[in-house]
Amino acid sequence: MLNDIKEDAKQRMNGAVDALENDLLRIRTGRATPALVDDVKVEYYGVPTPLIQLASISVPEPRSILIRPFDPSTLKEIERGIYASDVGLTPNNDGKVIRLNLPMLTEDRRKELVKVVKNRAEDARVAVRNVRRDLIRDLRDYENEKMISEDEKKRGEDMVQDETDRFVEKIDKICDKKEKEVLEV
Repeated sequence: MLNDIKEDAKQRMNGAVDALENDLLRIRTGRATPALVDDVKVEYYGVPTPLIQLASISVPEPRSILIRPFDPSTLKEIERGIYASDVGLTPNNDGKVIRLNLPMLTEDRRKELVKVVKNRAEDARVAVRNVRRDLIRDLRDYENEKMISEDEKKRGEDMVQDETDRFVEKIDKICDKKEKEVLEV
């Protein structure tokens, strides 16, 4: 029973960490990455389609993203999709490819982005703590139903707390790394 709870804790807490990592990929650090345009949807024959399905995305230089459509006739739609997204970049269309140039981040913008990173990390910590709360409640319910003893409940609570501490530490490391990336000039 306790092993099942430990596995459940790891799986659910890992989900919070993965969500944080994916979320932080989309925060602009001044360095180009294809993840910046992962969420861009393009109207393709009336259907919102992810940009990655319509074009190859590369990073030829540290401050630019190159989007090469598989079908050149979709160039205008891709451009509209980038404008409509919250990427905050202006596409440069040369008739064959689209270039997105990332401007230098100002000091104020970097500080704002650090706040965003910290908020997202705190959201992930809260998610991990919510998992802990749910599992400890389950342990108490198991004890009340006489499915486990009081000693097993205590061992389970300690185990869940250890997992929580481990995942919170992991979140802190991810947050610190992203902050350094954002503040790097």
